[in-house]
Amino acid sequence: MPRGRHTKIVATLGPASSEPHQIEALFEAGADVFRLNFSHGIHNEHRRRLYHIRQIERVTDRPIGVLMDLQGPKLRLGQFVDHRTVIKTGDDFRLDLDPTPGDQRRAPLPHREIFSALSVGAELLLDDGKIRLRVRRCGKTFAETEVVTGGPLSDHKGVNLPNALVNLSALTAKDKKDLLFGVDMGIDWIALSFVQRPEDVLEARRLVDGHTAILTKIEKPLAIEQLDKIIELSDVLMVARGDLGVEAAVEDVPILQKRIVEACRRQGKPVIVATQMLESMIDAPAPTRAEASDVATAVYDGVDAVMLSAESAAGKYPLESVKMMDRIVRRVENDPSYQRVMRSEYAIPQETKSDAISAAARTVAETLCVNCIITYSRSGATARRVARERPGVPILGITVERQTARQLSLVWGVHCCQATEPRGFADMTERACRVALQEGMATIGDSVIVTAGVPFGRSGSTNILRIATIEDDAD
Repeated sequence: MPRGRHTKIVATLGPASSEPHQIEALFEAGADVFRLNFSHGIHNEHRRRLYHIRQIERVTDRPIGVLMDLQGPKLRLGQFVDHRTVIKTGDDFRLDLDPTPGDQRRAPLPHREIFSALSVGAELLLDDGKIRLRVRRCGKTFAETEVVTGGPLSDHKGVNLPNALVNLSALTAKDKKDLLFGVDMGIDWIALSFVQRPEDVLEARRLVDGHTAILTKIEKPLAIEQLDKIIELSDVLMVARGDLGVEAAVEDVPILQKRIVEACRRQGKPVIVATQMLESMIDAPAPTRAEASDVATAVYDGVDAVMLSAESAAGKYPLESVKMMDRIVRRVENDPSYQRVMRSEYAIPQETKSDAISAAARTVAETLCVNCIITYSRSGATARRVARERPGVPILGITVERQTARQLSLVWGVHCCQATEPRGFADMTERACRVALQEGMATIGDSVIVTAGVPFGRSGSTNILRIATIEDDAD
């Protein structure tokens, strides 16, 4: 692999990393995909960042994926009389629709949907779970609760309802406006927050109308109940551990992470692990040993990508964070036990030509010690199915579609390139060998595997596997 690793790195852009030279430095250090966080900033700021990314893409002639992360619904308290208060464990505390500023006994909660979702015995979490309330009595406009865990509380703190289905769309009016902006700008993935059920993904699908891919963030335990269906409807999944860790027990988050990653790998959908991976590098030039182990664990699990959030967006050491992530990933993948783990966790192929060819390509690659597997694909589906097999050699994904090349930049083990449509089978093989040579993935005399579909240009028609040798005239 030109990057020297299979697992990809997603870096979030923000105040610490928005200038052209900063973005270029992050890309050169190892960032494969850039995330634009639409919870912060205005459209013009994100437009500028996207413009700079596309300029780097032109100069380097490398496809770079861009992910826009929608804010999603934000459920928050109203204000307090003195903008803050302290509520005590064991006290009564009331939430209601009355906008009057609150105190130590009550607070305004301007979300009728929350009261409709509550029942006696339900728990509410305030301020990222620091405050816990248990409902004693509730109605359509109020909830009388007992304070299970007290503490300081201030204006507009967030509210979470573990295991309660809130009758809210995952897309707010702001999200829909942002989504249309992103589609118009040619964003490669739209990331959905607050997904509770498959219908939330379907709503986004209708709005994007095939113009971009859908990334679903798993951050609510309710989504786990219909995980396989949500994965089926999504193009990419993200284990959003920050929000997931608010509503789920802390000790459950590692288990849920493994469950989500395994489910995505079974279906052949790319999966990202995100949040607090190198958190201490927001303020320090090196991570803790526990953070390094956290990143390594995700890589050993076979995730497609690991993500930096505030570390690269607002921290003091954005470049160092990407370099450190790159170092950890490389070190893990060079460990002999990494390939043993990958070989021991093959997913069962589905009864399709594409999966049969992909499984065969992995077996042939390991038997003959070829240098790489080359896939020709308009949609990128073949490259993703080969990546599902986690072969021990790099995957060279060749496509005629620029957006497909960008989207493949997130997929495990795939080095993506854009090329023109081949004129026939012989031309396809010749071009594949030439690109492999140009990209440094093979040298004269090396063997490669080429997979494609005939007739050309038709998505989902992969039906050919060929073993080719790089010859002198390939360049």
